[in-house]
Parts: sequence; C-alpha cells; structure tokens
Amino acid sequence: MENHKHAQKVVNHMMEHDRFSQWLGIKCLVMEAGKSIIQMQVREEMLNGFGLIHGGIAFSLADSALAFASNAYGRLSVALECSISYPAPVNNGDTLTATAEELSLTNRIGVYQITISNQQGVKVAFFKGTVYRTSKEYFK
Repeated sequence: MENHKHAQKVVNHMMEHDRFSQWLGIKCLVMEAGKSIIQMQVREEMLNGFGLIHGGIAFSLADSALAFASNAYGRLSVALECSISYPAPVNNGDTLTATAEELSLTNRIGVYQITISNQQGVKVAFFKGTVYRTSKEYFK
C-alpha cells in the first residue's frame, strides 16, 4: 500500500506541473508503479483539417500515460524511443482512455505498451514507449 501512495504522490506532482496534460484535460484513473490509466475528451481544437483528431493529440495522451506509469516508481524516467499506430479514426467528442502496461523493467530501461480506446471500446491507437530510468528520485 505504501508503494501505491508513493506512486500517487509522484503522479500528482507531475500533473501539477504538466501544463500540456492539463490542457488536454487528462483525468488520472489508475496510478501505480508500472501502470496507468488516464482519460480525456476530444475537443474541436484538437481536430485536424479532416475533422478527425490530430495524431499528435493521441500521441500526447499516450506519452502522458507512459510518463505516469514509468515515473510512478519515484525515479525520473525520460522517453528514449516511442512509436504509434492509428488503426481507427477518432472524432470530436470521443472519450479516449489510455492504458499503460509495463512490458519490461531493468535498473535503467523500461518498456511500455499503451493502448488507447474510445468510449465504445474500439482500440484507436497502439503506442510503444521505451524510457531511460535516471538515478534522480522525486522524493527521498
């Protein structure tokens, strides 16, 4: 239980200082070391010229899920490499849920899979991220 409280403290600290995640309207649903579930609603200013979500918005949602899951251990972790696929379109007003799951963790590297689904459970994006785990701790 202590690890869960620490993870929540780290993520709360991150959200307080992450203006972009705040702009996205992210709500943190599950925050654990190695796992996060976050949610946001697509707004009109997030759409591209085709009236669909701009790919950078979905990428940013997944990137935030990656950051919360990997940093929740309490060590500053930064992205090394990320990739994303968009198998289905996202529309204005859709509610997106990003679920980050840890695939591998070593002392220095973490690998995560983030799946983004819409309110109907349709998987709209798959994101894979690798982070470098620094030795810097958030709270000692």
